[in-house]
Amino acid sequence: MSSPASSSGSSPSRRRVSPPLHSALVRQDIDEVLDSEVFVDVNRLRRCARQGVPDELRGEVWKYLLGVEKPDRLANEISQRRARHEAYQEIDKENVDVSKRVRGEANRYLQRTKKEGLLDPHAAPAMFEAVICAYLNCNNHVEYSPVLVQLCAPFVITMKTECDVYSCFERLVDILSESMLTVNINKRVAQFLSYLRTLLPELYNYFEEEELDVGEWASSWLRNLLAKELPTPCVLLLWDIYFSQPDFVDFHPFVCLAILHHLKDSLEDLEQSEIRSMLLRLPKLNILRIVGQAHNIRSEIQARYGSVATRRLSQ
Repeated sequence: MSSPASSSGSSPSRRRVSPPLHSALVRQDIDEVLDSEVFVDVNRLRRCARQGVPDELRGEVWKYLLGVEKPDRLANEISQRRARHEAYQEIDKENVDVSKRVRGEANRYLQRTKKEGLLDPHAAPAMFEAVICAYLNCNNHVEYSPVLVQLCAPFVITMKTECDVYSCFERLVDILSESMLTVNINKRVAQFLSYLRTLLPELYNYFEEEELDVGEWASSWLRNLLAKELPTPCVLLLWDIYFSQPDFVDFHPFVCLAILHHLKDSLEDLEQSEIRSMLLRLPKLNILRIVGQAHNIRSEIQARYGSVATRRLSQ
């Protein structure tokens, strides 16, 4: 199998779509942090990322926020990067059991998102195949799922090298896997639905009246950071904000509740099949506003049930 880029080659991304409300000040702050010759101030990067990261800087910022790059640049940063790239080159990227499925899902993803024009449809499938097969070969306990393509896509879009795509993808999937090991997904969905019933009782009852299979979409929303459901530019901005906070997995359910709050009136005008379609393919949303509402929802739950309640979605 050939790859569109070696571990030091270019990622097959095309044009970028800037998140809204970028300011020159945010860009300047990020540039200053990344230009430091001694130490990258990750806390300052986090503060900047909460407003959205400029497209051309997102890949570098995400590497620091996810801990792929170390902030201490005096500790032989070049050697560390070289070691990471060499380690990636040693990984077997052949997996006959899943390669065809990865390429098929990648092509479906590219077809669905072609209007966004974020990826080169000729080069991207091979990169998806290499990165996901490499991850599965290093993690034999993980079974292939099509959602791995959606989780990988933001890194294929933003990173400059295949190695960086792999390193960030590996880090995120490991974070999500660890959270699922400590929290049963059925319990997570049940707690989410409990809060939905409390905060949006009319919408919850309407879902029941329409006999909507809530578990179908809720489990996907909670497991995969909305990578499957949101338009890609919305995913990129949402993940800017998520990676800026260490507890983003805990915060994520409140974002899901905020989305339902925002779409409530529209959903209540739809029938079952239409509701299902909207929840599985969400429209473009104002992510900064949704995140602000999520903070309000978390505060409301805290006020009602105490601070421990805000952790029950992740315990």
